[in-house]
Amino acid sequence: MKTFDIPTYYRSSFISTIKNLRKETDPRKKDFSPTLLDFGSVQFLIARHFGFCYGVENAIEIAYKAVEENPNKNIYLLSQMIHNPIVNADLEKKGIRFIMDTAGNQFIDWDKLSKEDIVIIPAFGTTIAIENRLINMGIEIQKYNTTCPFVERVWKQSEKLGASNHTIIIHGKHNHEETRATFSHSDKNAPSIVIKDINEARILEEVILGKKSLADFEATFKGRYSEGFNIEKNLVKIGVVNQTTMLATETQEISDFLKDTMIKKFGIDAHKDHFADTRDTLCYATNDNQQATIGLLKEQADLAIVIGGYNSSNTSHIAELCEEKLPTYFINSVKEIEDNKSINHFNFHKNERLLTNDFLPQINPTRIILTSGASCPDTMVDEVLDKILAFYPNTRSKEIVLKSLS
Repeated sequence: MKTFDIPTYYRSSFISTIKNLRKETDPRKKDFSPTLLDFGSVQFLIARHFGFCYGVENAIEIAYKAVEENPNKNIYLLSQMIHNPIVNADLEKKGIRFIMDTAGNQFIDWDKLSKEDIVIIPAFGTTIAIENRLINMGIEIQKYNTTCPFVERVWKQSEKLGASNHTIIIHGKHNHEETRATFSHSDKNAPSIVIKDINEARILEEVILGKKSLADFEATFKGRYSEGFNIEKNLVKIGVVNQTTMLATETQEISDFLKDTMIKKFGIDAHKDHFADTRDTLCYATNDNQQATIGLLKEQADLAIVIGGYNSSNTSHIAELCEEKLPTYFINSVKEIEDNKSINHFNFHKNERLLTNDFLPQINPTRIILTSGASCPDTMVDEVLDKILAFYPNTRSKEIVLKSLS
């Protein structure tokens, strides 16, 4: 596995030791059970997989290299490098300016850029229209293109589907940068539509089976399908891809459901001519993190703390899995935990911040699930662990706990 040159303050020797121990005992990633850190009056269940993934470390390395190699140039990022406020703030401190926000709203007008400027494409990728705009301005876009290779894999899958005359169904959040980029690339190859969940897949089924009209289709999927989309012609052959950070179980459920839809319409013998059984396009890190979360939830615990950017899709899905079983607090950094044992956390369903007092139960020992999203530095997990340890007197030291693991 390639190693990346990223700032040392993103790494934690404590967390790294735990991860390395698990790699030694489980090199093939067969065991998704958590690591138990027993500090005495408080215990932490640490996920088998969490934190920075290949694509994130690759993006950070390229961004810092762009700063180092271009000391006298204007350096821009199309939008957030990744969905982590700490990392993006660090890049801004290095002098990198953001051209737009995650919704595509401009901070800097295109006419302010020149061909001498450096523009970094973020890990989510970007649309073909933006790529062409930059190329036409004379800006070189490949040298500092940090698009995650697993996102590019989805684009290649879309290209294959288009070549076989399939319409592309994208399971994703239509306003997410990655999904906007994927739609742009798939739309070039074939009619495309974005659906967000199984409920929308059911609506699409009724359109396919002729139970809903064009007006119903347009009302539900407005702004999320290719121009000139024809529900009679373009829903005869379909294939499913996804935003790489969606829940794998949801993508599989949608794919299985739409396969059954085509069987209903065309029969069991002919369905292979109408539905492409694509390999899952979820990235390995998202899948590993989700499987590790499922492994966490097989253990008894009193609460869960999930760390990551509030606009991080993969982190919100980890929180979603945890909250099905136990009280879950989604935070973006240790600063959300107050000295009076109150916690500021995020409800991503309602897009609102909440305050919970006395969030730590009076149980001895207290068992806490602790994990993070793929764009969260290990140091942030370490900081949260240290903050909570400070609330419990007479706990074992980290050194003693690590020795008990080896």
